[in-house]
Amino acid sequence: MRIFDAHFHIIDFDFPIQENQGYMPPSYVVEDYQHETEALNVLGGAIVSGSFQGFDQAYLLKALQQMGPTFCGVTQLPYTTTDEEIIRLDQAGVRALRFNIKRGGSEDLSHLDHLARRVYDLVGWHSELYMDARELSEVAAILERLPAVSMDHLGLSEAGLPHLLKLVDKGMRVKATGFGRVELNIEQALCSIYDVNPDALMFGTDLPSTRARRPFEVADIALIQHLFDDQAVDKILFTNAMNWYFK
Repeated sequence: MRIFDAHFHIIDFDFPIQENQGYMPPSYVVEDYQHETEALNVLGGAIVSGSFQGFDQAYLLKALQQMGPTFCGVTQLPYTTTDEEIIRLDQAGVRALRFNIKRGGSEDLSHLDHLARRVYDLVGWHSELYMDARELSEVAAILERLPAVSMDHLGLSEAGLPHLLKLVDKGMRVKATGFGRVELNIEQALCSIYDVNPDALMFGTDLPSTRARRPFEVADIALIQHLFDDQAVDKILFTNAMNWYFK
């Protein structure tokens, strides 16, 4: 079993950390992540900027240097960011732009269309959304036209799944992450998404599972292994995300 961890956080208090919605995250540095996943065959992954990190890039650049070339970054940027800065981040290993609608800390949806197209055209980045999928109908027309976009945490809600599946059919990718924070039938969601597009699902640990009701467990991987055959498991745990981030 090989894993590309498509979603985890590094929280390093040597760099700016801001309280978000009354929440302050725990410290979780590269060594903590490596220790917690040492029994898993993690061959690469995506370090995702959280709401509590805002537009700080320094922590991410340090973490990418520590993790090595099979890991990449997902960052948050204001729409005023220069082309030169985007190119610099791309050269350092950043591969995607995040819009955190659920928690804030990122650029808002009013700049989604322009900024997502800009980073894609400039350096080939896709854009990632953290939002309740029940809200997708408000921006579906924009998302359908974007060149590359993914959704965090299975879209979070049962009510949002039909909206999500429509966009999966149009090419949206979905992170199979945060099983302890979603409010939906996880088994049904995984199978439904895979049936629409076998390339869409991308597993991630979501470590250190900030604010989740239940943190990541190895049983989350076992669930995927139970639901799918070996070929599908390898796509969900490794190949889909590897091809998405390092295309």
